[in-house]
Amino acid sequence: MIEKITEFSRDGWTFDVVDSGPIPGAASDIPVILLHGFPERASCWEDVTPLLNERGLRTVAPDQRGYSPAARPQSVRDYRISELVDDVIALADALDAPRFHLVGHDWGAAVSYSVAARHPDRVATLTTLAVPHTGAFLRSMPRGQALKSWYMGFFQLPKVPERVIAYGAKHGGGRLEMYPGFSERLSREIVDYGALTGGINWYRAMRFSSIGSLANDKVRVPTTYLYGDKDHFLSKAGARACSEFIDAPYEFVVLQGVDHWMPQRAPEAIADAITARAESLSD
Repeated sequence: MIEKITEFSRDGWTFDVVDSGPIPGAASDIPVILLHGFPERASCWEDVTPLLNERGLRTVAPDQRGYSPAARPQSVRDYRISELVDDVIALADALDAPRFHLVGHDWGAAVSYSVAARHPDRVATLTTLAVPHTGAFLRSMPRGQALKSWYMGFFQLPKVPERVIAYGAKHGGGRLEMYPGFSERLSREIVDYGALTGGINWYRAMRFSSIGSLANDKVRVPTTYLYGDKDHFLSKAGARACSEFIDAPYEFVVLQGVDHWMPQRAPEAIADAITARAESLSD
């Protein structure tokens, strides 16, 4: 009998999970795993998951490594991409899901490409939001992306980024209000929850990940990539180059007037894309 879960474990770490939607049933035999980005948690999907659940899809959104209180390693090395990928596979195993639809936003998208590339037998479909494939991202660096990614260098500093972000969330007024309620959520769900250092450690661990290898890992599962044309963090050059790293049916969707925070800005468009990609398996 299939049962919903509230957590899963790997190598002594325990991750919190939001598991919603109908089970069992033909439409939910393949669950949808949704990976959040920075600085957010599983709650970022709260406007998307009801739409998917209404369509018969089971959704499973974890608070990832560094965000779940019982999965916050001290070593920065423990946040490299290979660990994040293995966390996703451990979640799928906990769901007893031989295959799953994978969705990722921001950092969750970066992880998703690697999961799909390294475990094509497990990933039925891939839907990514905002961030293109690592290879496309790196290729776009001299074409505007380097300036947009200035904060990645800042995040390498010890302690200072945490102090700046924590202060800004609580006292910065509208300067950190990426979407209505963002600052309050950042303060409550990330800063006060103790998840800020863990989230920033994803950036700090980049120097321990084999970025060149990640850039060459082609995705060979059906993929949809959604990009908001008002995204201030990701360049159009990287978005356009994403297709070169997907060796499978691929759709590039540009959401007009939408910025980086896609799950909050365009939940219906995201749900439509995920549903269409999932349904394409039976075409």
